[in-house]
Amino acid sequence: MANIKFNKKIFEKEIGKLDEAMQNKIAMFGTTLEQITDNEIEIEVNPNRPDLLSYSGFKRSFLNFLEKTKGLKKYELKKPEKNYEVIVDSSVKEVRPYTACAIVKKLNLNNEKIKELIDMQEKLHFTVGRKRKKFAIGIYPLEKIKLPITYTALEPDKIKFIPLEATREMSGLEILQRHPTGRDYAHLLAGKSKFPVFIDADKNILSMPPIINSQSTGKITEGTKEVFVECSGFDLWILEKCLNIVVTSLAEIGGEIYQMKVGSKITPDLKTEKRKISIENTNKLLGLDLNEKQVKKFLEKMGHNYSDKEVETPSWRVDVLHEVDLIEDIAIAYGYDNFVPELPQISTIGQENQKEVIKKKISEILSGLNMLEISNYHLTNRKDQFEKMGILEKQEKDFIEVEESKTDYNFLRKDLTHYLLKTFSENTDSEYPQRIFETGRIFELNNANKIIEREKLSAALVSGNFTELKQILLHLFNMLNIEVKLKEPEKFPMHFIDGRVAEIILGEEKIGYLGEIHPKILKNWKIKMPVALFEIELASIFARVND
Repeated sequence: MANIKFNKKIFEKEIGKLDEAMQNKIAMFGTTLEQITDNEIEIEVNPNRPDLLSYSGFKRSFLNFLEKTKGLKKYELKKPEKNYEVIVDSSVKEVRPYTACAIVKKLNLNNEKIKELIDMQEKLHFTVGRKRKKFAIGIYPLEKIKLPITYTALEPDKIKFIPLEATREMSGLEILQRHPTGRDYAHLLAGKSKFPVFIDADKNILSMPPIINSQSTGKITEGTKEVFVECSGFDLWILEKCLNIVVTSLAEIGGEIYQMKVGSKITPDLKTEKRKISIENTNKLLGLDLNEKQVKKFLEKMGHNYSDKEVETPSWRVDVLHEVDLIEDIAIAYGYDNFVPELPQISTIGQENQKEVIKKKISEILSGLNMLEISNYHLTNRKDQFEKMGILEKQEKDFIEVEESKTDYNFLRKDLTHYLLKTFSENTDSEYPQRIFETGRIFELNNANKIIEREKLSAALVSGNFTELKQILLHLFNMLNIEVKLKEPEKFPMHFIDGRVAEIILGEEKIGYLGEIHPKILKNWKIKMPVALFEIELASIFARVND
C-alpha cells in the first residue's frame, strides 16, 4: 500500500467538492480516503494500481469513474529528433541491463507539480521498484544535457560527480560510503566491480542508478521546460510500463512526449493492449446478468475502450494481465455497494483442508527451529532454473514453458531449490546465518504430456553444513511421528557435492535429497558462504500424518 497526498483546493476545483457523496465515490473506486485536512487530502492506493500514484494519474482515472470523461485517453507521441538517442553499452549487462527513456517538452512546472513528480517517483521506487531493487527512475533538465546519452558501467574510482544535495565531487565508492542516499541504497551495488552511469555527449555524468542523480545535471526546477526521463533495471517490460506512467503523468500537466532510440528499440510506444472478454464469464464470476451495452459502459468508466467483445487497455495499466482483471474493473464500475449478498442454497460443514493442516504443522515446527518461511513465484526464468543450476541445454525439454509471457518469467518451476538459492543471492547484505524454508507447488509433465502439480518442502542454511541440516530434518520427522532414513545415493542432482549428499527414504520410497550445494553452483549465484539444503516430496507425508 502507498499513501498519497493531494492539494485539497486543486482537487475540489478540477474534480469536485469533497462532500460525503464524493468521499464515498473515492472509496468505491478502490482507494481509501485516509484523512482530509484544511489543505490536503490523503488517499491510500493499492499496489496493483501504480498509475494512481500521482495526482495527474489519479485525476485521469477518477474522472472516468465519475463519468466526467469517457473511455481510453490517448496521447500524441512525437518521433525522435536528431540525437534523441541513448547508446546502451554492453558493460551494463551484468549490472543493470535495461533502460527505457523519453523526452518531454513544453512543461510549465511549479513547486506543487515538482513535489507531485518527486512523490510519484519515490512511490514507484518503493512499491513496484521494490525500494529501487527492481528499477529506478531518473528525471533530468534537458537544457543541461547534451545529446546523445550513453548508458554504461564504469569502475567506481572512474565515476566522479557532485551528487544531489552535496557540495563536492565524489567517486562512486565515496557516494556509497558518505552520502546519506548512497548509504541507504549501497547494498544494491554491493559486490559489483562496475557501477551503471548515464553520461551525456560532453562526458558529464547525469546519474549513478539506482543511487542518485548529479547536482549539476539531475535536478529539475520551476524553470525547467524540457526533461529527459529514464527507467533502468532488470525487467524491460516493467521499465516500459513505468516509463509510460511517468510520461503520461507529465503529459497530463501539458507536456509533449518525444520518443528516443534506446539501443535497438524506440521508447516509449504507449501501445495499447487488446484482450477478448466473455460476457458469459463476466456474469458467471460476478453473479450478475449484464448485457453487452452495460459491459461497454462499465469498461469505459474504468478507462478502457470496448468493441465487439474486445477490450482496449491503456499502456500504463500494469495490473491488467488477464480477462479476470477486466472483470474486476467491471465490478468496481458496477459498484460493490450494489451487489446483493445471497446465502448459497447448500448445506455443508466447513473444515480446514487436511493437507493445509499438515503444512501448517510443518511450518510451526521449522519456525520453532528459528527458520524463516518464504514464498516464491510459480513462474521462473531460463537463467535461474537452468544456467545457474548447471542444467544442460539438452535437458530443457523436461521443463514447461509458458506461451506469450509478458516477462522473462516464462517457465513453470520444477523445483524449489533454485528459488531458495536465489533468495540467498539477493540477501548477501543480510546477517549470517540465514535459515529459510518453503512449501509450494512444482510442475512437471507426465508420460501423457500433461502437466501435473506436486507439493514439495525445501529448507536451506547459509552458512550451513550437512550435519546441521540433517538434525533439523530428523527433528521435523520425529515431531511428525514419522521415521525416515538417510542412504548414500547412486545418483543425485548435480547441484550437490559428491560425498556430501544423501537420499531421504520414507518406508521404501525415496522422497528427496539432503546435501551441501556444489561450489560451482554457489559461484553461479554469487553466494560466498557454504549452503546445505534439502528438498522432499510431501505426498507421502500427507498420507502418513494424522493431525
